Amino acid sequence: MPTLVLTRRYGPDSNALWHAAIEAGWDVERLQSMRARHELASRDPVFYGETLWADAISETLGIALLEPTADWLPRLPERYRRRDIRLATLEEARGLERPAFVKAPDEKWLTARVYASGREIDVEGIEPSAEVLIADPVDFRIELRTFLLERRLMALSPYVRDGDIARDEAGAWAAADEDVAACRAFVQALAADRDVALPPAAVVDVGRLADGAWAVVEANACWASGICGCDPAAVLEVVRRASVGADRLTDADRPWVRGYEDRPQPCR
Repeated sequence: MPTLVLTRRYGPDSNALWHAAIEAGWDVERLQSMRARHELASRDPVFYGETLWADAISETLGIALLEPTADWLPRLPERYRRRDIRLATLEEARGLERPAFVKAPDEKWLTARVYASGREIDVEGIEPSAEVLIADPVDFRIELRTFLLERRLMALSPYVRDGDIARDEAGAWAAADEDVAACRAFVQALAADRDVALPPAAVVDVGRLADGAWAVVEANACWASGICGCDPAAVLEVVRRASVGADRLTDADRPWVRGYEDRPQPCR
């Protein structure tokens, strides 16, 4: 029986997964500090929470966490991203003389937004060699979050609409039926394309551009992503696949392991 391991941060996402795990007959352990009991490693742990906690306890839990690589989006075929994106260093980003969207590929130490030039990037205590993504600015009219398991679309939800969280007055995650259908078709086509390298479990955010075309916004670790209006039971399946016992890693899993040193590029 799996054990869902949550951090001490209570919120609608972790609470929803807590209920889904109980319904599925799982155990649930909510940690109160960035230290886990070693005995949890024998209880088929499945982690969901913040990246800082993941890095602190994954070794104790005996698990490897799967996630998209930092260069996943730049390596994606242009027909799915529809803009120039490259992985660069903070030093390079600070040297930009043009507007660009800049974000850190993982941690939130840099506000993800369009900067008029690199001179606007003001962060302290970060090494100049730190990785960032630099992209051409584009206008996403609506963004949807999707959870993928072994190239299968398991759940989707509206996420952002016209720059604001896509919730209506009743609190529901709302989108037009045609946008949901178009998102589903786009993601299913992407997942079926063997030119696209995909982790066994991941979140892929996609959106409709101002010209009506669909494109990938970004990809993230499913175990650290909000679930928005997705079915928690379906999300739980995806999150489970992303926590792999370190002694059960396959060659297909290994390129996607968080923190894997000198991990090889995923095959396309």
